Amino acid sequence: MLGLTSIATQSRVFAANLVALFGIEGVPLWLLALGFLLLLTGLVFRGIRESMWVNVLCTLIEAGGLVLVIVVALSYWGSVDYFEIPPAADGDHAILLVIQGAVLAFFAFIGFEDMINVAEETRDPEWTIPLGLILAMTGAAVLYIAVAVTAVSVVPWQELAAAPGPITEVMGRAAPSIPPIVFTAITLFAVANTALVNYVTASRLIYGMARQGLLPRTLGNVHAARRTPHIAVAALFLVLAPLALLGTITELAAATVLLLLLVFMVVNGALVILKRRKSEALGRFEVPLFVPVLGGLVCLALIVVRVSTGDMEAPLLAGGLLFGSLAIYAVMQKVR
Repeated sequence: MLGLTSIATQSRVFAANLVALFGIEGVPLWLLALGFLLLLTGLVFRGIRESMWVNVLCTLIEAGGLVLVIVVALSYWGSVDYFEIPPAADGDHAILLVIQGAVLAFFAFIGFEDMINVAEETRDPEWTIPLGLILAMTGAAVLYIAVAVTAVSVVPWQELAAAPGPITEVMGRAAPSIPPIVFTAITLFAVANTALVNYVTASRLIYGMARQGLLPRTLGNVHAARRTPHIAVAALFLVLAPLALLGTITELAAATVLLLLLVFMVVNGALVILKRRKSEALGRFEVPLFVPVLGGLVCLALIVVRVSTGDMEAPLLAGGLLFGSLAIYAVMQKVR
């Protein structure tokens, strides 16, 4: 369900950016979002190789745009106080505002965990998956930090918070000769990239669950020619279509973050259990026990802070999706 909320969110964001790029205000956003989902469905059905080549192309364009932002505004670095803390309003504590921001920042890291779901389609996964995961997250974190420093260096944070397009605002001041439409187009590639990766891995996850009897076995069928789980891909579209029309972009993103934190907490807890199990064989890549313990506690703390200090629309949406998933699982267990 985590991947589904992410794809639904990205489809809405893609539609909004498409309208901004081509000025097609007369076309309903829901229609553009559904068209985007249909395009993704066809590509994922086509094959893993084709999907990954599109992913590589989108990643290069996305990273290139971020690097361009950093390069053209590098001369602004050091011009502001990066440790300035905005005054808290309505009795809020600054630390709570920072933690809420950290919760939302988790949305930027959606997709990295999807590597695990395609491990069977990689070479030497015990080595390449951990290495790829660490390198990808490190590279992305460096880029994100550099872009954040660049943004507040060029545009005061008060104005940046109110800007409808923060990156466009930064480039408009640092490099006014570059048309804003360039970064709107880059945003389309970035959004499509995230949605594509989530779609691929969600279809593989459904395929794996069906093969284990946790979902109808029909979903585990593989197309004779394309060698892709075509039934699972089609079923995903049928679920995503109404989900993409549910809630606002902000609510879908916040619900995705909460579900992501919950998944990370459960995964860290599972790793703690595995590491304490004496019969469990050591893998080629091991981490100390304190890492999953600390990771689980941090995720739990972020969930508690977000639910206790924010609005309830996102937690209710996330809870409803989680309840629906558990209900489907319970029904499947009775059918088996």
